[in-house]
Amino acid sequence: MEKGKRKLAIALRYRPEQDNAPKVIASGFRERAKRIISMAKDLNIPVYEEPELARTLVGLEIGEEIPPELYQAVAAILVYIQNLDKKAKKI
Repeated sequence: MEKGKRKLAIALRYRPEQDNAPKVIASGFRERAKRIISMAKDLNIPVYEEPELARTLVGLEIGEEIPPELYQAVAAILVYIQNLDKKAKKI
């Protein structure tokens, strides 16, 4: 994030066969945000930066599904990740 703004990270999980909607599985500011991002990178999980959405999602509880009004924004992230997966399979 920009200088002067707090570092923020949210981790989402979505398993279509088990979840009705994506769920928040981790969130945090500053050092916790850095750990979430570092862990994602260590596990080869894509990191998508969308500060507006992150500020909205940080208000959700761990394990809470995203609300319907955020489906479209989160769907854009899922499409981005799906495209990365397709590219990775071609290599």
